[in-house]
Amino acid sequence: MRLLHTADWHVGRQIRGRSRADEHRSVLDEISRIAEQREVDVVIVAGDLFETAAPTAESEQIVYSTLLRLATIAQRVVVIAGNHDNPRRLAAVSPLLELGNVIALSEAARPHEGGVQSITLDGGERLNLALLPFVSQRGIVRVEQLMAEDPDQHAQTYAERVARVIASLCAPLEQATGAVNVLAGHLTVSGGLLGGGERSVHTLGAYAVPAGAFSSALHYVALGHLHRTQEMAAPCPSWYCGSPLQLDFGEENDSKHVLVIDAEAGRPAKIDQVPLTEGRRLRTLAGSLGELIPQSDSIGEDWLRVRVHEVARPGLADDVREHFPNAVEVMIERLEDRDTPARPRRIGRQPGELFAEYLELNDIEDPRLIALFAELHEEAGA
Repeated sequence: MRLLHTADWHVGRQIRGRSRADEHRSVLDEISRIAEQREVDVVIVAGDLFETAAPTAESEQIVYSTLLRLATIAQRVVVIAGNHDNPRRLAAVSPLLELGNVIALSEAARPHEGGVQSITLDGGERLNLALLPFVSQRGIVRVEQLMAEDPDQHAQTYAERVARVIASLCAPLEQATGAVNVLAGHLTVSGGLLGGGERSVHTLGAYAVPAGAFSSALHYVALGHLHRTQEMAAPCPSWYCGSPLQLDFGEENDSKHVLVIDAEAGRPAKIDQVPLTEGRRLRTLAGSLGELIPQSDSIGEDWLRVRVHEVARPGLADDVREHFPNAVEVMIERLEDRDTPARPRRIGRQPGELFAEYLELNDIEDPRLIALFAELHEEAGA
């Protein structure tokens, strides 16, 4: 069978207040074309369809129309919720999506209650798909109880608890023969390289699950949450497909992909990284205004962060934007400050990242504080 793995769409994401809806439409159309050209049997979307828990009607139209289009191409589309998604909203539309051949799981469930989906393809091939939507630090004990595990070891870390949940989901798969076994999860795996767009409070050490938690009985692990395409060192092929667009300037050197997986019972899966070309790239330019202006004709549609190296004066930033209308961020770095360590900028950064920076500046090393901040931030609906 052939699977397509995508994740971290973050539809609704803006860049310094500018909409990226057209870019999302283009890149999701590209993913649909790839699914059709490669004759994919099942599409897996491993979380973070939306940027916020309260997406706009435009964002919902983009996401749901894409899922339904993919469902006309593949035999089944399977979706799990990420930490940016609203589980209640996804649960509310899941019955309608199911009518369109889209399975959507918003919260962790027991294997026999939706946590494991057994799919028989038109050719008779069988796919067992274990699903693990994002689980917060606050919610992990409840999920353990749901899985009928005994949450008596209160000193257990989040990562250890998630590993127990993964084991519960994979237990039925280890007994299965003649089927392809896949796990789709939205989580951080130890050793993963960050892109730039994740919520930092959910990608720090307290949330990192060891790659050894994945069963060797799995043919493939489809991961979402980290935005860089990468393979993890695990007992079975385990990949982050990454986000389909460069979401912020921390990702400007990342190439974007979807992954196409050929899997067969009893054989190792083969993974093909398929490049994505739609969407506008992010670039950083640096130099004096005189050095920058000659580059303006070669920029195209790229989103720009411009660092100007010259004496500050009124209207300098406006002059930059006149020549570079795609500049979403202009920083004036005075000549006398170029050899001085830059003061960390706060604009556009996530609250959890700022809180972690505050703890570091005050020599406070306690991952429990970061995890607690994450939960309070989520509870506040931010």
